[in-house]
Amino acid sequence: MPHTYITSDHQREQVPCGLLMMLALLAMSAFVSYVDRSNLSIAASMLKDELGISAAQLGILSSAFFWTYGLAMYGAGWLADRLHVGWLMAGGFFLWSAATLTTGFLHGFAAILVARLVLGVGESVAYPCYSKILAKHFPESRRGFANSMIAMGVALGNIFGALAGGMLMARYGWRSFFIAVGVISLLWLAPWLRWMPRGPSVTRAHGLELGLGPDTRAILKRRAFWGNSAGSFCFAYFLYAAVVWLPFYLMRERHYSMGAMARIAGAVYATQALCSLFAGRYADRRAAGSGCGNVHRTLMVVGTSVGGTMLFLSTLLPTPLSLGALLVVGACLGVCMSNTWSIAQILAGPRAAGRWTGLVNTISTVAGALVSAVTGYLLGRTGHFFWPFAVTAAISCAGALCWRFAVGRVQPVAWNQTAVVRFSPVLRTGGTTVGD
Repeated sequence: MPHTYITSDHQREQVPCGLLMMLALLAMSAFVSYVDRSNLSIAASMLKDELGISAAQLGILSSAFFWTYGLAMYGAGWLADRLHVGWLMAGGFFLWSAATLTTGFLHGFAAILVARLVLGVGESVAYPCYSKILAKHFPESRRGFANSMIAMGVALGNIFGALAGGMLMARYGWRSFFIAVGVISLLWLAPWLRWMPRGPSVTRAHGLELGLGPDTRAILKRRAFWGNSAGSFCFAYFLYAAVVWLPFYLMRERHYSMGAMARIAGAVYATQALCSLFAGRYADRRAAGSGCGNVHRTLMVVGTSVGGTMLFLSTLLPTPLSLGALLVVGACLGVCMSNTWSIAQILAGPRAAGRWTGLVNTISTVAGALVSAVTGYLLGRTGHFFWPFAVTAAISCAGALCWRFAVGRVQPVAWNQTAVVRFSPVLRTGGTTVGD
């Protein structure tokens, strides 16, 4: 079988087309993960009535995913730097898909709680594995596009949940939906085992020296890590405020019907998906031309500051302009989603991408719990989204400052060259081999 290559316009790195299949599978896994983590909120009303659980118990079930997701994130990053990342991704995917499938057969609060906790453990491997795979097997000149494909999978997962999930559950029941999604998701494993990355080397530089990488203390000593973590935390606050509270805001504050809400939310997520793809390609071209990753940082500054501000302004503008502001919010989410992990991958490099991403994501996950608590409290006190979204805008602008000034220059961290192993410059993926 002849080899086919994709060559960057600015650099001579060559990426085998087999990587495109692997990237498509990673994007599909992101799609599945966001359907799986959001399906309980879609089924909440039906599940509450059928099982006879209280609102407090429903709240516990809704938040249970984040408990184990955040707590297991560092461990997942540690494993991604030490184990075969393809098999780790396969194991995590199987675990979270099986948890979704099993939920469709459960009948008690405690059993479903356990399933949601297992779901969080399984999904915790996703982003550390994404970063490890992209940092090892994609050159910097293609990494923005690769991250944008995963970000597009996330957005499409939100669209499917918002538009299709409710209609399918209304027609076939929530149990059938969970079982069908779980069974169909498990089919992903077959092509993944065929196309998952094999071999330790990278496409970016033949004969690159790789070792076990720095320990956690070395990562924590880096200013760039704390700047990255602070910026990611602020972006995550904006992300969760926009995605989690958008349906409630449209129905309660703007008084849209369920159908109108679904269409508007779907349009916002579609804008997010398209802009993530375009922003990733744009960042690749600019970064390759300038020879550094600072363009990713600039896009994060613009995306977080403009997105948070427009979310706040949507509460003040008349209805037509408010909808336009929300579309801008979707565009900014897409810009940020396709660039935030590119920065982490460039800074950490292939030796530390798993742990760096795991630590950053652990800190960012706290924003999910915080935004729910702060927004719920302010909404209860005021009855409107003015102050909740004003806080979101302030935090988003603070995040823009973190990306600009705290991260510093976006370039690979010079890790201490100890315990280094030189690998053969060979990449295997899906039966395709690239050598000198």
